[in-house]
This record gives sequence, C-alpha cells and structure tokens, in this order.
Amino acid sequence: MEAEQVHDSQREKTTLVCPWQIVRLFDNVLRPLVHNPRKLFGPYVREGMTVLDIGCGRGFASLGLAKLVGEDGLVISADLQPEMLEMVRARAARAGLSTRIRIHHCETDRIGVKEELDFVVAFFMVHEVPDTRRFFEEIFQMLRPGCRLFFAEPIVHVSKRDFERTVQEAQSIGFEVSERTGIRIGRAVVLEKNAGEKRRASG
Repeated sequence: MEAEQVHDSQREKTTLVCPWQIVRLFDNVLRPLVHNPRKLFGPYVREGMTVLDIGCGRGFASLGLAKLVGEDGLVISADLQPEMLEMVRARAARAGLSTRIRIHHCETDRIGVKEELDFVVAFFMVHEVPDTRRFFEEIFQMLRPGCRLFFAEPIVHVSKRDFERTVQEAQSIGFEVSERTGIRIGRAVVLEKNAGEKRRASG
C-alpha cells in the first residue's frame, strides 16, 4: 500500500523541463568547480564501462564520464531536447571525446536505450520526470546486476521529504541504497541493483 501511495503521489505531480535556452546559466566553465565529475563519479566508474547520463543537459557529467571510461568505454548522453544534445556533440568534439560519447534522443515517457549498462547518472533531473516509477523500472532493467545509479536532486526544487519519498519508490522496485553522498546545493544517493544478493553471494 505504501509503495502504491508513493507511486500515486509521484504520478500526480506537475513537471516542467528545464529549457535549453537557460542551460548556460548553470552548466558553464564554473560547473566543475561545484560538481566535479571525477570526484563525484570516479569511485564508481572504471575504464571500459558503458555509462548512461540521462537528462544530460549541456553535458558537464557526460564529458567527465567520458574521461573516466577511457577509449574502450562508452557514455550515452540522453536528453529530451535536441538542442541540448547538439551542445553535447559540439563540446565532445572540441574536447576530443566524440568517439566515447553517443548522443541519444529519449522520449518523455521512455529512455529507449538498448545496451546493458554498468553505471547510470540521473543528476538534477528526476523531479522533471512525469512517472518516476516507470523511469526507475526502465533503468533497473538496463543495469547489469550489482551495478549502480547515481541519483541526485537540487535542494532548491526538491525537499528532503520528497527526495526520500523518491528513494523509497526506487527501493520498492528493487534498488538498494549503496551509499549516501554529499554534494553541493543538492542531495544524492547511490542506488545498487540487487546489492543484497551480491553481498550474500560474496559472503
């Protein structure tokens, strides 16, 4: 019953997608000073991994992730807005990272990535998703067992109560909290697929 109540409350929320016209206000040359991709994602990402940056925006996370996965890895940069994806494409070309980043245009209610994933980043965007349960279910299916989702929300848009409610919804699908991590102007948690089963098997 609790999971159903969480689901209903999430489905009823009104969502607005951040318009591409203002993205440079918060994703610019200063962004890595606030959210450094190597520090945030380095503990979880290794060379050769396949990583999804969902709601990638202008690509601050995608560029950092591309450096972490190396020449044999792949970053899938997914966004609803083609203008955002063109910015990522241009930045990747300038940084010499085009061969490591693949652009993917997702839909409002479906990500649509077919690859099995080793790591997913959902940074400051889940509050824009109209059906969070369906969103987490799709990510859960794409992730390999034992792999992780880095989920972060901005404190200016998402209260602590709403953040924890969304974490509970992800747990109701099968994710387990692997780690809680601090980030500037936001809240973040690392969720793991089948974390408990992995620990039992290794024990």
